[in-house]
Amino acid sequence: MKYLLLSLFIFSAFSCYSQTVVIRQDQQIKKMVDEVSAQNIEMIVRKLVTFETRHSLSDTISTATGIGAARNWIKSELERYSKASGGRLKVEFDTFTQPADGRRIASPTIMKNVLGILPGTDPADDRVFIVSGHYDSRASDVNDSKIFAPGANDDASGTAAAMELARVMSQYKFNSTLIFVAMVAEEQGLYGAANLAKRAKAENWNLAGMITNDIVGNTYGMGTGIKDNNSVRIFSEGVSVAESPEEAARRVSTGSENDGQARQFARYLKEIGERYVDQLNVKLIYRRDRYLRGGDHTPFSQLGFAGIRITEMNEDFDRQHQNVRKENGVDYGDLPEFVDYNYTQKVTRMNLASLANLALAPREPLNVGVVTSGLTNKTVLKWENPVGEKPAGYYVVMRETTSPVWEKKFFITGTTASLNYSKDNYYFGVQSVDADGHESLVVIPKSVR
Repeated sequence: MKYLLLSLFIFSAFSCYSQTVVIRQDQQIKKMVDEVSAQNIEMIVRKLVTFETRHSLSDTISTATGIGAARNWIKSELERYSKASGGRLKVEFDTFTQPADGRRIASPTIMKNVLGILPGTDPADDRVFIVSGHYDSRASDVNDSKIFAPGANDDASGTAAAMELARVMSQYKFNSTLIFVAMVAEEQGLYGAANLAKRAKAENWNLAGMITNDIVGNTYGMGTGIKDNNSVRIFSEGVSVAESPEEAARRVSTGSENDGQARQFARYLKEIGERYVDQLNVKLIYRRDRYLRGGDHTPFSQLGFAGIRITEMNEDFDRQHQNVRKENGVDYGDLPEFVDYNYTQKVTRMNLASLANLALAPREPLNVGVVTSGLTNKTVLKWENPVGEKPAGYYVVMRETTSPVWEKKFFITGTTASLNYSKDNYYFGVQSVDADGHESLVVIPKSVR
């Protein structure tokens, strides 16, 4: 069993002291992690490839080929998971008509995301977390809707991850709501994600985090010869494009450009994912996406939600967006035999551990502030209890200004903390924690007097 050793500072009413503690894995989460099956993931990927193409403009009538057959099979598979869950997993199409765009959509087209919604069990907890992959595929010509486009890694692998998460997690109960999504039309312009992001905004979802798993099954880096089945990238933006002028001014004055909601979400996945998954190195990439590229988290980010992208460490561009063929002895095309299913299992397990820990945790503390009423070399923080489940306590987290991850945790039983560390030299945050050690997301304090 894996343990996480931390230098944890325990506060009493009159003093604080330091001790090394062991943060153990939650046995229920560990059980869920172990239930993620590489064989199930492979079955899903290979089944999706049998539809020959899942191009967003391909056949919707056939029961054997094309995007229509693929989405109907995904829905039926999620409904099978729902039956096993006693009907708690709610399965539906998110249907919309995408207008012609003069580029990749020639005429208005009915499109469908496939959703598996697992409602939270705490009426006071309205948090929503989305995890997705995109089920559409393409070959070399993005507008060719008839050519064989297996899309095994891009992105049957991410779709399989989201579906496997739905299968396992729908057997358990969580405080907050989890939505497992197979997105459509990523290759045509992120249209499925854009529709769902707009829906979340219009319906006032308390969307606390959105994950897209896009290209999570390859371990070989084309052109470099690097094979890496232990590393995965998480892309996150530091500064939200939706920030207000007041938020921008506060960011500039406090130097908090690396502490946006998406960046905190990514840090959380690194900490919890590495806690539960052996031989996994989560790399935090300080970009919204790869250089000049985008994914299904992008429309969510543009509306101010914490959207992040999970992607394999090194991409093989001989497989990606290629017609299936052999040239000069080199195989091209996104075929299922080139997917590393044990690696995809590992990435899926990282998703599960993080989402389960979050969805079981209390909500974030409210009105978190760092007191700035006087000049001092100490840091005084204060906050309020969250709505709903009362935490067993709180962690005040701290890191050097040059560190990408939180380095120390101070356990607090009350709602104030006075630390012998200067706010000029460190970054601080506060998160709720329950008696079983489930931590909320970190909240960055605002200046208060």
